[in-house]
Amino acid sequence: MSERLQPGDTAPAFTLPDADGKEVSLADHRGHKVIVYFYPAALTPGCTKQACDFTDNLELLAGAGYDVIGISPDKPEKLAKFREKESLKVTLLSDPDKQILEAYGAFGEKTMYGRTVVGVIRSTVVVDEEGKVERALYNVRATGHVAKIIKDLSL
Repeated sequence: MSERLQPGDTAPAFTLPDADGKEVSLADHRGHKVIVYFYPAALTPGCTKQACDFTDNLELLAGAGYDVIGISPDKPEKLAKFREKESLKVTLLSDPDKQILEAYGAFGEKTMYGRTVVGVIRSTVVVDEEGKVERALYNVRATGHVAKIIKDLSL
């Protein structure tokens, strides 16, 4: 079971392929605030709702200085299909080995339909311009989550 991040922690560095197979690093976003969100699977109802909510609010978030990155265990090809089908504008990254999911505390035991299973824990980590964790939210709901972040960040 991976440790959950706390405000003030240094956000774990990562370099992962995006939907086009191009490498994207957290370091590329130095000097910007970054909302890194972790979701179980592209092209599923909850994850689609969440990705569409981030896309719909991307202008507001970008205007406030936030970049948005979604990370899942899906392969880049599936992410590309997801992006095209839903007209997504957020950066989607592939972590099939789940190393970054684990580093961020977004993979492990969770309760689903009353049973304990191991999988992706829907989570959001807000990273500041210096690469430090500003907020770490775990077991978030797909619906209404983006609105809550916007409210919490006073945007």
